[in-house]
Amino acid sequence: MNTELWGKTNDRRDTVGRSAGGGFPRPGWFWLGVAAGTAGTVMHLPMFLAARHMGYRMAGMVPDPAMVMGLVLIVCGAGAVLAGLWPPRAEALRREATSVRVSAEDDAGLRPAHVMLLIVLSLAVTIDVMKPLTLSLVVPGVAAEYGLASPLRPGGGVPVSWLPLAGISGTMVGSFLWGWLGDRIGRRNSILLAGMLFATTSVCGAMPGFWWNVLMCFVMGMAAGGMIPIAFTLLAETVPRRHRGWLMVLIGGNVTVAYALTSWLAALLTPEFGWRALWLVGLPTGLALLVLNRWIPESPRFLLATGRTDKAREVLLRYGATMTPAPPGAPVSGPADPPGPAPGPRPGYLRLWERGFGGRTAVLTVLAAGAGLLTYGFQMWLPVNLGRIGYLEASSARLLRDSALISLPLNLLTALLYGLWSSRRTVVVVAGAAAAALVVLATAGETVAGNESMMRLLLFVPLWGISATAAVVAAYSSEVYPTSLRARGTGWAAAVSKVGGVLVLALSVGAAAVPPLEVTALVAAAPLTLAALAFVFFAPETRGRRFDEN
Repeated sequence: MNTELWGKTNDRRDTVGRSAGGGFPRPGWFWLGVAAGTAGTVMHLPMFLAARHMGYRMAGMVPDPAMVMGLVLIVCGAGAVLAGLWPPRAEALRREATSVRVSAEDDAGLRPAHVMLLIVLSLAVTIDVMKPLTLSLVVPGVAAEYGLASPLRPGGGVPVSWLPLAGISGTMVGSFLWGWLGDRIGRRNSILLAGMLFATTSVCGAMPGFWWNVLMCFVMGMAAGGMIPIAFTLLAETVPRRHRGWLMVLIGGNVTVAYALTSWLAALLTPEFGWRALWLVGLPTGLALLVLNRWIPESPRFLLATGRTDKAREVLLRYGATMTPAPPGAPVSGPADPPGPAPGPRPGYLRLWERGFGGRTAVLTVLAAGAGLLTYGFQMWLPVNLGRIGYLEASSARLLRDSALISLPLNLLTALLYGLWSSRRTVVVVAGAAAAALVVLATAGETVAGNESMMRLLLFVPLWGISATAAVVAAYSSEVYPTSLRARGTGWAAAVSKVGGVLVLALSVGAAAVPPLEVTALVAAAPLTLAALAFVFFAPETRGRRFDEN
């Protein structure tokens, strides 16, 4: 029987305004790196401003000494930030931390600390999701400036699809890399590292060469791919179980908020400053995340392993969690545990396909594939395809912004249905409604192309479906597996959703063409339809059940 290290507490004291993470291993290095990276990023702006008489078109310009020095400062600053966040004995600490279980009380209420954490993580997720969404909005401008092959410029040279392919490939790498970092430098520190990279890779908007843009988008994608899994890990470790499902879906639904915000920025900035301004917005948003670090807690397990027992107890009291040592020989517990070797005859991800789990893994795989094709196939090329049917770049951005805003109330409804009605049935409704809307858009989209009001109505359900499917994939995959398989299950779902996007973009690069609107819509609708049917017959219900009962 587990011996409780610190029992459940009725202590309602809250210290929300104090630093939740216990500082950094080397704060001087961290803030020096932030200052160097920020200065290096700002040093790229003079060349951007010097191009204002050319419509901020920088293709063919030669980097000046300030830009070269700025790039050196960014690289050195990133190294200093990592040195400031990296604790001594990182590998040993990871092993020590996995011997402790952390779980929130089942029936505890939400505290002020939870509310502040939810606000900050909502901002983090919104900033994170804005990165791949921005990719889809800058593609037309990038293709025009550099003379690249695109649907609007079929006679161009290099396919513009290389840009989004690099970004989405970066998210795949980041998902694995940030999971590794989270176990070695901590959850909070991993989020701050991603925020720093968000700020510094905004120099993508001032890079004269196309391939430098591709490189920066890959690095930016790495940070974006790592942010969401770490953010949901913190939620799983700190939010009471009875609130976890609907809050995870609600925060995952910030994709719609990000879409509306990104589209609004595109409509506001691109007519005057061009597509590059959308990347430069990453500097203030990334720095804002660093400023808000005091409201992001560190994992109590990690604090305990680093010898900061008082800080670990403080976080536990603040969030109403319990901490118990794992029994000898027991599998590592908790949704945030690293995907290490698990007991059993089959190693690694093969256990997800064992009897008892194979069915739920199969239906989750189909759902994740549909979510990935909807995001990285349909959504990624939506601005380009709207241009094909007659919408100018600014008009397309306004249309997408309005459609996303219309769909916002559906995100709240989705979260409430998932948490208060049924997780399984909510997935069926989300996948089925998104698939049906995509079929309608594919058949009637070009017919109503000249009617913006009708086009808004046709787009708002698919745009809601992008955020809703991503949210339910993240929430359901974290609840449907027992403790020993949960990390692998969530990792599998995330990987499948990104692999689909990489394949779609790789095919686009190989063919030097982008599939039309009806094709991207129907390709995404097919697995979503299969997922809705499969969830009706094969998926288990998770609402009202403890994790280990699933």
